[in-house]
Amino acid sequence: MSKSDDKVVQYLSEAHASELGLVSVLRSQIAMTPDGSYRDALEKHLDETSTHVDRVRHRLGELGEGRNPFQALVGLSETMVGQMLALSKAPLDLLRGSSREEKILKNAKDACATEQLEIATYTALERLAIKVGDEQTSKLAASIRRDEERMLKRVMLEIPKLTDAVVRSELAAGAPHETSQAVAADDARKIARRARKTARRTRQASDRPKVETRRKRSRASAERLPIQRYRSLSTEEIVSSLGELSESDLRKVDSYERKNRKRPAVLSRIQVLRGEEPWPGYDEQTVAEIEAVMNEGDYQRAQDVLVYERARKNRPEVVQSAIVPARFVLSTSGG
Repeated sequence: MSKSDDKVVQYLSEAHASELGLVSVLRSQIAMTPDGSYRDALEKHLDETSTHVDRVRHRLGELGEGRNPFQALVGLSETMVGQMLALSKAPLDLLRGSSREEKILKNAKDACATEQLEIATYTALERLAIKVGDEQTSKLAASIRRDEERMLKRVMLEIPKLTDAVVRSELAAGAPHETSQAVAADDARKIARRARKTARRTRQASDRPKVETRRKRSRASAERLPIQRYRSLSTEEIVSSLGELSESDLRKVDSYERKNRKRPAVLSRIQVLRGEEPWPGYDEQTVAEIEAVMNEGDYQRAQDVLVYERARKNRPEVVQSAIVPARFVLSTSGG
């Protein structure tokens, strides 16, 4: 094994250990998190993280991890350290804070730091792989990094709601009227969401096409799929290509896959990549038009663009325009 391969195996082993540790942490946090959007996010990311473990381990096997005794020892040490940190942290997740809501909020803040570390890990791995000419590892790292960026964005969106839950739980006595109104509004929204889901399931059941009609539609839609030779590609090849598609193209692939093979890896990846545009009409705008918005220096908008763009077209000009305003805001806000 060359020095380049040794270094790639080292970085992959570190990523593998980190993912194994994160699996244990996510399980402990899910156990104490009530049903809702944040628990859904944790459960979804647990599935992703388990997939990451398998994908990284598979790549390590392809590179011949274990043939070099020193690298095998390094990989084992990294894995043991990652698991020990996760197992030692899990009991603390159950003790921190004065209420369950406070514990969950603090865990969510920790999750943000964890995701940033994961993003840094895979950014470094991707860069290393590119520099040494390992295209397969660079694609793997980029794919997993986009998952971590998506999770970070999701957790950041949950932070305000989790904070509101702390207010309702611990400060209700200070504002009983406002708190009761907020709780009633939340309950009403939950009931409305359940009603919409029930209505949607009913419509889907009544409108379900016959088997032959569904097959005809599948054959017709296959001709218009944005990924060439889709039906002849492997699951891994399709998953690695999905990040280059626009929102509308992802919808086409999702529709076709659900009518045919229903592969969990493909559907899960599409679900991660699909999300709302940073602003209405984004997909139809030119690079210059997007850069003009980025130059306004809106940090949150820049972060949305960065995650959305890296998960899809990954255009260097747009990514750079999204990074610069974010750095500018962070540096000026620090005084």
